[in-house]
Amino acid sequence: MRSQSSIKNLLRLSIPIFFANMAVPLVAIVDTGLMGNLDNATYLTATSIASALFSMIFWSFGFLRMGTVGMVSQANGSSQYNEIVNLVFRNLSFVIIISFCLFLLQHFIFNLGLKIFDLKENTQEYFKDYFYIRIYSSFGELTIFLITGLFIGLQKTKTSSLVVVFFSITNIIFSLLFVLHFNLDVKGVALGTLVSSTITSIIFLIYTFSELKKFTEININIKQIYNFKKIHNIFNINFNIFVRTILLTFSFLFFTYLGNKISEDVVAANTILINLIFLSAFILDAYAISTEGIVGYSIGSKNITLLKSIIKNSFILSTVTGFLIALLYLCFKNQFINLMTDIQSIKTLSLSYSYWVVIIPLISSFCYQFDGIFVGASQTRELRNAMIISVSIYIISAINLTSIFGNLGLWISFGIFFIARGLTLFLYLDRIYKRIQ
Repeated sequence: MRSQSSIKNLLRLSIPIFFANMAVPLVAIVDTGLMGNLDNATYLTATSIASALFSMIFWSFGFLRMGTVGMVSQANGSSQYNEIVNLVFRNLSFVIIISFCLFLLQHFIFNLGLKIFDLKENTQEYFKDYFYIRIYSSFGELTIFLITGLFIGLQKTKTSSLVVVFFSITNIIFSLLFVLHFNLDVKGVALGTLVSSTITSIIFLIYTFSELKKFTEININIKQIYNFKKIHNIFNINFNIFVRTILLTFSFLFFTYLGNKISEDVVAANTILINLIFLSAFILDAYAISTEGIVGYSIGSKNITLLKSIIKNSFILSTVTGFLIALLYLCFKNQFINLMTDIQSIKTLSLSYSYWVVIIPLISSFCYQFDGIFVGASQTRELRNAMIISVSIYIISAINLTSIFGNLGLWISFGIFFIARGLTLFLYLDRIYKRIQ
C-alpha cells in the first residue's frame, strides 16, 4: 500500500486523516460557541486573541510533525528502521527542551502579548486567565505533533488520526465540563486543553514505543541518538520549517492584530469565519498529509514514476474537494454562524463577510497540497523561501488595503496570501524531480 499512488489508495490513506482533521477545528468551534453564547463578547475576544497567540507559539514548532514525517518516510523507504527509533528520541528531547524554555519565558511572552494587543481591562483579565493555564499544555501538545508525524511518516494514518481524534474529543468533553458544569468560563476552555493534551501524550507515547518494538529493537544508544551529523541535518531541516511555520502562524496573528485595530467586535466576528476556514483547511490538508508519506517513500526508494503519479492524483482530489467545500459553505454558512454566537452585533458582522469562507477553500487547496509535497521531500529551504515571499506580499497588501477598505481589505489580503503561497511553491517544484532523475 505504501508504494501505491492511485486516487483510490490516496483516498484510503486520507479518509482517516480527513475525519481526524475535522475534529481539530471542531474544538475551536466548540470553544467559540461556549464563549460566544455567554453574556458578552469580551469572553470570545479574549479567548480568540489568546488562542491566536498560542497557535503562533505551538505551530512555530510544527517541525516536530513535518520534519518527522519527511525523515521517517525516507528512512522507511530505505529500510533504516533503527534510525526511525533514534529520530523519535531526538525529537522527544527537543520537545522537553522547548517546553522547559516556554515555562521559563511565560511571563515575558504574556507581557509581549499585552504589548501587541491593545486590550480593554476586562479583556486583559480573561486573557491572563487563559494564558497562565494553557502554557502548561506545551509538553502535551508538542508531543502530539511528534507522535502524529511519526505515524504519518510510516503511512499508518489510522493511528495518527486516532491520536488527533482522541485529543480533540477529550478536549471538547473537558471544556464542556469545566465551562458548563463548573462555570469556569475562559479558564475552563484552557483547562480542557491542558488536561486532554496531557492525557493524550502519555497514553500514545506508551503506545508508540510498543508499536516500534514490533519491527525493531528499542535501544537507547546515546552516540547514535545525539550524533552530531544527524543533529546538524535535523537542525537544518527543522530550522527551515521553524522559520516557515512561524511566518505562517504570524500571518494569522497579524490578521487578528489588524482586526483588533479596527474593533474588538471585528476580532470576534472574524474568529467565527476563521474557524470555518480552519475547518476547510484541515479537511483539504488530509490529502497533503497522506501525500507526505508517499512522496518521502518515493524519494527514499528513488521511484520517479511513483512521485509524479502521487503529485498528479493528490492535486485532482484536493481541487475537487475544495470546490465541494465551497459549495457546502455557500448553502449553509449562515446556519454555521448562527450556531457559534447569539450576540446579534457579532452575528451581523460575521454574515456581512461570510462570502470569504466560500472563496478561500477554492484558492487555498493548491498551497496546502504543495506544502505536503515539499514536506515529504524534506525540501524545507524552498518551503521557507516561498513563505518569506508570500508573507511579505501579505503584510504589504494587508497594511495598505486595510487602511483603505477596513475589514474588507484585510480579507482581500488574506486571499492574496493563499494565492502567493501556491504560486511560489509551484516555481520550486522542478527541484524535487531533479533529486531522483
